Amino acid sequence: MSDVSPNQYSTLSKSLAVGDDEPDRNLALELVRVTEAAAIAGGHWVGFGDKNTADGAAVDAMRSLLSTVRFNGVVVIGEGEKDEAPMLFNGERVGDGTGPECDVAVDPIDGTRLTALGMNNALAVLAVAERGTMFDPSAVFYMEKLVTGPEAADMVDLRLPVKQNLHLIAKAKGVKVNQLNVCVLDRDRHKPLIEEIRSAGARTKIILDGDVAGGIAACRAGTGVDALMGIGGTPEGIITACAVRALGGVIQGRLWPTNDEEKQKALDAGHDLDKVLTTNDLVSSDNCYFAATGITDGDLLRGVRYDKSKVLTQSIVMRSKSGTTRFVDGEHQAHKWETYARMG
Repeated sequence: MSDVSPNQYSTLSKSLAVGDDEPDRNLALELVRVTEAAAIAGGHWVGFGDKNTADGAAVDAMRSLLSTVRFNGVVVIGEGEKDEAPMLFNGERVGDGTGPECDVAVDPIDGTRLTALGMNNALAVLAVAERGTMFDPSAVFYMEKLVTGPEAADMVDLRLPVKQNLHLIAKAKGVKVNQLNVCVLDRDRHKPLIEEIRSAGARTKIILDGDVAGGIAACRAGTGVDALMGIGGTPEGIITACAVRALGGVIQGRLWPTNDEEKQKALDAGHDLDKVLTTNDLVSSDNCYFAATGITDGDLLRGVRYDKSKVLTQSIVMRSKSGTTRFVDGEHQAHKWETYARMG
């Protein structure tokens, strides 16, 4: 028997190695299976005007597939508290109960209204990180956000005026401010922000919903989006942070309570409402995963397509430890997925 260690001749960087108690690279494609199932189930309801039924179908499918994944997960960012959400609620255990301990953030449909109306950029989204590394927002559902790519990651600051941040992004990218495109959610609260962006000389890309896709686009070259700004969901911000860690960009956030009750909960939980949360604050692990599958066509991914015999999906999966991004085109035999078909 040889005394040679099987790893003796490995040239793999030690920074990419993982222990038995950490989520490893095999998890990436397992997570894509989960988002594919949620997208296929929710996709049957695209354009039917019923966002709750679409979301329910995606939740059922995501929960079912998660139970087959080899990890011991706890839902940190889910569909709500247990009394409000029967599945994928905050604190629920998911996975097959073996393998590494993980935090899990889910959004079976990011863009339920987009799905119901048949509009672009709806995604099924899932993020996983080592246990105890995802930020707990303590029932503060919104945060002010700034997302941009790696070029300006060390230059921008959420506390600076919008105009100054835009000039810093333009300088880092080597372009003029009037060449920048800023993604902003279409909300009444953003009217002053939109005016500031345009007054600074930059353009706006207004989206109805789905700022996870917008945040990822802001970090990827060739998307036509240079930054995401404005107030959006805190859960979506934490999910986006997992993708940002893999892409090398930056997300900064500041909690934005909508009423006195939320504000008091945040203060009781020890949150500093003036603090700017960094990417590392939102997810501190450098071994995290992000997976998404398109439900409707969008800037990031194509939506689910159905024909008589096949279901076609397109997904993206990222792993921060290796900085790897993969696009996965799936071709599924339709009769194998009849469980998730829309009835009636």
